[in-house]
Amino acid sequence: MTEALPDAPDDATLRKILKSVKTVAVVGVSSNEIRPSYYVARYLKLKGMRVIPVNPGLEGQSLFGETVVADVTDAPAETDMVDIFRRSEHVAPIVRAALDALPNLRVVWLQIGVVSDEARAMCAERGVTFIQNRCPKIEYQRLFGELRMGGFNTGVISSKL
Repeated sequence: MTEALPDAPDDATLRKILKSVKTVAVVGVSSNEIRPSYYVARYLKLKGMRVIPVNPGLEGQSLFGETVVADVTDAPAETDMVDIFRRSEHVAPIVRAALDALPNLRVVWLQIGVVSDEARAMCAERGVTFIQNRCPKIEYQRLFGELRMGGFNTGVISSKL
């Protein structure tokens, strides 16, 4: 029996990734503010990352101060992370295209519920860090002390007197 590979590297590596990423292409981003893809992209922008929205249905519109592009191959060359909000069966071609088109790509991140052994193998072959079934917003909050027991930290409600 083969041992399952982890979905993400250790916490120290995740911290290093989240602190060093400068430009992230968010594939499958929505313009609907209540969709996870929107608020994750917005959060990453608030943390200082340049967010390149990728969605063919929104091409040419503006989100997060950037023009939405139709395809990951339209993202700028300096893109160092791709965060994918697409169903698992659609991931491998997106990752293949990103690996071929983005010379500075260091991290491929698949959102919660999204997994792809084929994409993992492609990234391993190219030396690109692969993370799946995780959310960079949740990981950022968990690793940098923003996520509390209730799952949020608004500072409005407190158990302290």
